[in-house]
Amino acid sequence: RITQVLLGRWQGAPRQLQLMPRSHPSPAVIWLLTGLITYCVFPWFALPDNFSWARDLGHIFTQQDSATGILQATQFGRWWVTAPLLGLFIAATGAFGVAGGQRRTQGLLLAAGGITGAGLLLLAGFTIGIQGWSIGFLKAALPPLVQGQFGLGYGGIIVLVSLLMLTGIGLARLGYFRGDAFTACAVIGCAALLLLFIAFPVFKALISALQDDSGKWSLSAAIERLWNEKIWGLGCIFGDSRCGVVWNTLFLGVATALGSTFLGLALALLAERGSSSANIGGKAHGGAWLKLLALLPIITPPFVIGLGLILLFGRAGLVNQFLEYAFGLPAGRWLYGVHGVWLAQMFAFTPVAFLVLRGVVQGISPSLEEAAQTLRANTAMTFRTVTLPLLKPGIANAFLVGFIESITDFGNPIVLGGQYAVLATDIFFAIVGAQLDPGRAASLGLLLLAMALGAFVVQRRFVGAGGYTTVSGKGDSGLPLPLPPRVRKLAIGVATPWLILTLIVYAFAFFGSLVEIWGRDYSLTLRHYVKAFGLDWGVGGLVWSGGAWNSFWTTIKLSLIAAPLTAAVGLLVAYLLARVKFKGQGTFEFLTLLAFAIPGTVIGVSYILAFNVPPFELTGTGLIIVLCFLFRSLPVGVQAGTAAFKQLDKSLDEASAMLRAGTFTTMRLVLFPLLRPAVVAALVYSFVRSMTTVSAVIFLVTAEHELATTYIVLRV
Repeated sequence: RITQVLLGRWQGAPRQLQLMPRSHPSPAVIWLLTGLITYCVFPWFALPDNFSWARDLGHIFTQQDSATGILQATQFGRWWVTAPLLGLFIAATGAFGVAGGQRRTQGLLLAAGGITGAGLLLLAGFTIGIQGWSIGFLKAALPPLVQGQFGLGYGGIIVLVSLLMLTGIGLARLGYFRGDAFTACAVIGCAALLLLFIAFPVFKALISALQDDSGKWSLSAAIERLWNEKIWGLGCIFGDSRCGVVWNTLFLGVATALGSTFLGLALALLAERGSSSANIGGKAHGGAWLKLLALLPIITPPFVIGLGLILLFGRAGLVNQFLEYAFGLPAGRWLYGVHGVWLAQMFAFTPVAFLVLRGVVQGISPSLEEAAQTLRANTAMTFRTVTLPLLKPGIANAFLVGFIESITDFGNPIVLGGQYAVLATDIFFAIVGAQLDPGRAASLGLLLLAMALGAFVVQRRFVGAGGYTTVSGKGDSGLPLPLPPRVRKLAIGVATPWLILTLIVYAFAFFGSLVEIWGRDYSLTLRHYVKAFGLDWGVGGLVWSGGAWNSFWTTIKLSLIAAPLTAAVGLLVAYLLARVKFKGQGTFEFLTLLAFAIPGTVIGVSYILAFNVPPFELTGTGLIIVLCFLFRSLPVGVQAGTAAFKQLDKSLDEASAMLRAGTFTTMRLVLFPLLRPAVVAALVYSFVRSMTTVSAVIFLVTAEHELATTYIVLRV
């Protein structure tokens, strides 16, 4: 701007020197107008199934079932729809009726308007859905038009978002969240998402733990479900009977977390620093193949890995058949139990640890290791005293994710568990099996929640309050230090057999799809592929005649929608946890991990219970599957982002703020480019997890929105 002004004066065109930025509409005014316009233009309630935008657009201003908010209130007698207008009016008083200098008064009115409008909107919406409860006098007091009414639609949702954003802007003007409107809106928005799509469904599901079979409140029924021999028994130690399901789950979770973290660390070190020469900078020969094989198990559903292991080590597997043929050993069933489940979970969750730890290894500054070498430390001492301590947050996060993934895993125990019971499968059978006991399923879910919370506390104590900053914003052109020879040999000795076994499992899984019946008829055939992915030419052209195509394309479409949303929300939550201090931050962080703490089966059932009635009717839609994908994968993005943020010096934020950049600009131009590994990890993991998850969505799919994993598990 200064250069343009000086050039203009030199050319004889007088101009004024303006250092202040150009005036833009206030964010409060933008969100206020968004709420008012939406209230008058968009349909307030969810549209009927037979509604077509091309055919029925005019019905928005004429028909009751698809009318806008203002018409619902004035023309069709639904007076409770006017509740959000009170909040918008109070916020408008702060945005337009108070002078700009009275910032605190503006903030008070904006926050009061946003909270009042959003609270009344949700209160009216939940009152609409209350007819499903056993509260007779409330149901009798509802107006006739309320009962049987649809949930919120485009109009109601956008107005609710506008009111929440006005609340955040008001809190910022009151001095909260460092006075930054973007940070305040981000905290309010993310907290609302976590409460609505994690805490609220879980609460709806787990509240049944305090009810008996008839639906009445009963503390004794809850105690009876939680304290019995099947849950806490120690018969495997003192006798021949089995241990309780809690001890089985805990043992398997710790074993899987330790093994996957160790393997993930070995693979990450080899991938980034596996070269024996510092001049290569960690780009070892065959590094691309190593990364491909390391991530291969993450691209398939867990029970597919279990099937591959059965083809190798099951009773009809090639290994048992060879042992019986060569040595006369009878086929054993060792795979069906804790050994087989642990092996399958190691295949399934080691790639997650690899993705988390690889980003942390990439973020370690070579200058710190060079400084140690200038103090005459050899390679082994540098690795032990500098590199390994800086990996501490990543190791702790990888262990936590591995443990929670293991205790909530459903696919591997259901295929390979045999008589080894774990909490996830017991919950599944309590819901869909002959027991049909949602209360018992909720009680077991509470135990899983307690175990995950305990792991979270242990992880926080292990990491502690130490600093792990490795990127300071200064120039750093050094090359990564190669691994010490002993560490490199150990990593190669551990990773190589594992990668070879991974390749063998997938090779036999693929070969198993080309034979008629494994173990009986090994004649080659393409019949299975033709049945699933057949293509024919019809009158109108190419016909996707295979039975699997519909579920395949639906899964890809919904996963592509969920992946960027998961990455964006995960990194935003990670920024708020790592860079912003606010009241309730511990609860905020716990809510991000709550989705992992509850097994997928309970998440699926809780989504049905929470979103089958107003104000948010989502069951039967693709949106509920996308939301389930998002919040099931969110903790991994948060953990990867938090570990990466801890390595970025806060002086980068301060330098950007001194150059008059806002929080959003700083995140977009300074922080996110440095977080590229974490962004890629979140995108890859969320997409693949969405493609391969089964337990959380098995209750949410419909004929219109069938997923590939549920299609496969029905054939398993």
